[in-house]
Amino acid sequence: MTSRTPGRRAVTQGALAGAAALFLGAAAVAPATARPGAPVLRLPAPTGPYPVGATVRHLVDHTRNDPWVPGIGVRELMITVLTPAVPGGGRGFPRMPQLTPGAAALFTRLGPLIRPHLPRAGVDWAATLTHARVAAPPLPLPGRRPVLLYSPGGGDSRAMGSSLAIDLASYGWTVVTVDHPGDASEVEFPTARPGRDRVRETALRPDIDAATYRTMVDTRVADLRFVLDALGLDRVGLYGHSAGGTAVAQALHEDRRIAAAAILEGYLDGMDGTLLPVARDGVDRPVLLAGTDGFRDDRLDRSWSALLAHGGPVVRRQLDDSDHWVFTDYAALVPQLQEAGLMTAEGRADMVGTAAPRVSVPAVRGLLRSFFTRHLPVPAAVPPGRWRAASQ
Repeated sequence: MTSRTPGRRAVTQGALAGAAALFLGAAAVAPATARPGAPVLRLPAPTGPYPVGATVRHLVDHTRNDPWVPGIGVRELMITVLTPAVPGGGRGFPRMPQLTPGAAALFTRLGPLIRPHLPRAGVDWAATLTHARVAAPPLPLPGRRPVLLYSPGGGDSRAMGSSLAIDLASYGWTVVTVDHPGDASEVEFPTARPGRDRVRETALRPDIDAATYRTMVDTRVADLRFVLDALGLDRVGLYGHSAGGTAVAQALHEDRRIAAAAILEGYLDGMDGTLLPVARDGVDRPVLLAGTDGFRDDRLDRSWSALLAHGGPVVRRQLDDSDHWVFTDYAALVPQLQEAGLMTAEGRADMVGTAAPRVSVPAVRGLLRSFFTRHLPVPAAVPPGRWRAASQ
């Protein structure tokens, strides 16, 4: 295992705690602006046979209050539903931006605080487009299409998992990416309401304690189960990164509607080292534990080994020459920032490792696709592809 510098430890611990270098004075930081001629960052195209359509939805759980800002009075979520579209049907529909203008403006300020290696200026975060087409008509499919839910890492919004989600959808799954407001760096809602602005900033801070961390995980589990309720879903797959991986593992333990879960480098214990029930009790449904050689540490090994010790349908895989955020859009974006002179080689290695995107991106996609093909396959009624996504 590669040794870590103190700065690297601070970033790592903050990321999994969901607070990652945020601080109470963040609102006073002047917004950065993109320089003239700033590079436009590009996300890799999906590789499946279908174009992908995208729909954004605002869900409100009236049975829960927001744990971070009780004055809101309800628990609100924003989700993106990605579906395989009719071949050729994506033409004429606009590509969905990775970040909405309002979210991009806030991320320009918060991004370098959450992920200190990100540049404070020189990037137009609103300019990056995904390969999903807004409101493209979904592909007809007899029966129910298998559904996957994604929970992002602490401090990340659902937008930073766009590339992987769209690639999965291009192979026939419906993929729902879920934001956890108050935890995510920024979430943009359709309108403002009492207790929050239209673009809501994270409420977490770096002095997070074990109780706050548990509240974050419990809230995420409840959020995911509410999405299942709101969308009327049953027998779904979940995948999550970092704190999102922690949440999907515990959600599988609590909810029989979840048929399989992929944990992308999420601890299975609390900040005090107490094992979560999923690691303590074991599982009877398929679980993938996916990690990197750059992030592996004693705590991760201990909590994952506790789950593996129960036996059952649990497998562990490791990506080499990689680090924690290789499971996100940063796998493709960070090398572009380095090439543009906006990030150091050390910063790149700390975030995503040294593997080239042409290696790391297909590796992550293939790992998830193989796991869910085995345990939540797309029905044979969806023909093997002759078409390439129109968005490519």
